Amino acid sequence: MKEFIIQRYRPDLSGPVIQPTLLRVDDDGRIAHVDRHAEAMFGYDAGALIRQPVQRILASRQDDPFAPAHRHHLDNGQTVLVTFRHKDGFFFTAILGLRMEMRDSDQAANATISLKDSGDMDSRLLRLAEQGAGFGLWELDMTSNEISWSEGMYRLLELRPGTELSPEQALFYCQVGQNRVRALFRRCMRTGRPFSMELSVLTSRQRLQRVILSGRALKSGGRIQKLGGVMVNHSEAMLHDHARQQAQRILEATASATPDLVVAVDTSLNLLHFNAPWAEQFRNAFGAEPRPGDNLKTLLADFTNERRMIERLWQRAFDREHFVAEMPLNRQGEGLPVYEFHFQNIQGLQGEVVGAVHVAKDISNRVQHSGSGDYRMRHDPVTGLMNRRSFVEHLERAMKHKRKRQSMDGLLLLDLDSFEQFNEQAGSGTCDRYLRELAGMLGLRVRQRDALARLSGDTFALFIENCPEPRARKIAEEIREQIAQFQFEWQGRQLQTTASGGLLILGTDAPLQPEQLLTQAADLCHTAKTSGRNRIHTTQALPGELANRGTDRQLEQLHQALDNGQLILEFQSLKPVASVTWGDHIEILCRIPGTGDDSPLLPEQFLPVAERFDLAKRLDRQVIRQTLQWLSQHRLLEPRLKYCGFNLSLATILDDTFADFMEQQVRQTPFQPHCFCLEIRESHATQYPDEVAVLCDALHRAGCRVALEGAGASVESYSLAANLPVDIIKLDRRIMNDLERDPVQQIMVDALHRIAETAGKETVATFIENDETLRKVRTLGIHFGQGYRLSRPRPLEELKPAEVELSTGRIGG
Repeated sequence: MKEFIIQRYRPDLSGPVIQPTLLRVDDDGRIAHVDRHAEAMFGYDAGALIRQPVQRILASRQDDPFAPAHRHHLDNGQTVLVTFRHKDGFFFTAILGLRMEMRDSDQAANATISLKDSGDMDSRLLRLAEQGAGFGLWELDMTSNEISWSEGMYRLLELRPGTELSPEQALFYCQVGQNRVRALFRRCMRTGRPFSMELSVLTSRQRLQRVILSGRALKSGGRIQKLGGVMVNHSEAMLHDHARQQAQRILEATASATPDLVVAVDTSLNLLHFNAPWAEQFRNAFGAEPRPGDNLKTLLADFTNERRMIERLWQRAFDREHFVAEMPLNRQGEGLPVYEFHFQNIQGLQGEVVGAVHVAKDISNRVQHSGSGDYRMRHDPVTGLMNRRSFVEHLERAMKHKRKRQSMDGLLLLDLDSFEQFNEQAGSGTCDRYLRELAGMLGLRVRQRDALARLSGDTFALFIENCPEPRARKIAEEIREQIAQFQFEWQGRQLQTTASGGLLILGTDAPLQPEQLLTQAADLCHTAKTSGRNRIHTTQALPGELANRGTDRQLEQLHQALDNGQLILEFQSLKPVASVTWGDHIEILCRIPGTGDDSPLLPEQFLPVAERFDLAKRLDRQVIRQTLQWLSQHRLLEPRLKYCGFNLSLATILDDTFADFMEQQVRQTPFQPHCFCLEIRESHATQYPDEVAVLCDALHRAGCRVALEGAGASVESYSLAANLPVDIIKLDRRIMNDLERDPVQQIMVDALHRIAETAGKETVATFIENDETLRKVRTLGIHFGQGYRLSRPRPLEELKPAEVELSTGRIGG
């Protein structure tokens, strides 16, 4: 049940005053209650609206307060503008606010917790507690010298409950300490002092158990009348303690038997265990004496760069199950040995990570032996990473096998920003140490299957194997952020810079030649640098024959239009074809200004260039920003504008910050957010369903609507139309071709329309070019139509409010 408050948006000053109306709608969308002001508001008697669907008083389906865009807005405590239909047939706009919400099935439930004496509890609960916790109760009546046991005592000794037994016979189950038990009982009777002792008992089935026997005096009238207590089975804890001690002795023996460096830490980097070789090497490397319980961060406080590197190594061990790294223990020490570190995390009983351990093996001889020959020819001498020659060979092998794998890969080229200033400030030696530390940090961050290389002075390359585009984008952004956050200590100063990069997504049609791929990635990296640095530009790799087709002239025109905010904006109207709907419904189109006498660039001309040089995301934002600025200057359009659609590129769909950008832009306009709709291609929704669903939810929270554009192009259309959280389904051009003559196409369109209607979504038929298609669209009940038969694209400046001639002059226009 939802309770709404409805108030006229612009009341008629010359007419009667219409008070706000209270409206309750149940979960089935039917009106459950209206107050006495409903007749003045809607023209209906209150009784005539009860149990009627709320659509009876709404102007169109998009005004439904249960629609996703309105629901998110109302749930956040905000109001929405809704167009209602009066009984007399005219439309009016009103402000709708949510006053109260509760489920129809919700029922109030009361429950209380109170204290109850354990003596009043059901005796079966005591037996359950004894059985589950492994204890038993006993009581000695001093006047009758009788001992009473609960069932738990018999169960501990593995006796049948009620077995006849004397106290002396019970003591025989104690292996040792019988005289001490007697003495403790006598002392408790005499002084009233409680006691507790650990005993080994042998049960009737000849099984050894470890128990704790406790007792205390029970006084009545100031005198000790009884003794009572409990015996608890601690055998399991004893076994665990014994196993822990045994494991500790085995660990110490194993660690002492190897010359490798063994150390274990918890998640706070406190030392849990280490062997003598590790302690000796740690003293040689850092001049500090480690002890169990010491914190590595504290021990390495004077070695800033090494401390950061070691923290990253251990953090990677916590995040991954295991990995291997090669490096010296102290990277400042040129003469120290090089180790091969095998890291393995330690998991608790519930699978949670509680620490990690590493075993480091001295491989100095192997490294020195391989330093002359092939190893030196294939690795960078400063960082130890793959050099350009080795990376090109790796890339060539990967691309040859790519056709068999049918996977999505990525090529990331990174160039450090302003690195030449480091050489001027600190010299080449310090720069080499910086690059060595940076390479070590990057090596810890990338996946083990990926190939990381240093191509030249401050240029790195990463081949991201078998990785979907969203994940590849995330990896690239994480690496960019890590480089920006990386700090290197030098003479009390911190050397720090950023990186610009180009991420090339390698699909099935990517060129096989590594140099072509590196060239395309270098172009992307260059545009990232010229666009402001500290950013990653991403695009799909172009086939070899298309790589050089994008003209510099078109790229220059695109850059100029974006830099100066001079995009040419047009609009094409969407017309209602199945029923009368009030208001303007438009889709925004974009053109790029030509140079001189040249015609403006059409989307098929500039979109490939924008995608290649990663300008599509910027283009989408500029179209939205420029449109909203123009609309803000024409506030008279605000009551009429019901739909303003924008097409989104794949780069924008995969951009996590776009929903925040859209919300910020819409908030600065006088138009309601639900007027704006973001159109997503069906092919993108099919390829990235999770990312599209997340974006839809984020845009709904911002109050905007979402449309699935190009529906019907694949078999997934029906599932997407039913399940994807969008508000509008726009039919694809291919499904509209020959609609008036092809009965199969008609069945497909009808099925999509019915699915959309059942899911509460509106449908739009695109590319309506003639009267026959329009008639068939009307017959099928499609809500809106778009195409040259209904409206051709026009400059945005022609979208003007209607002109009205009054006695005082003309308004609008």
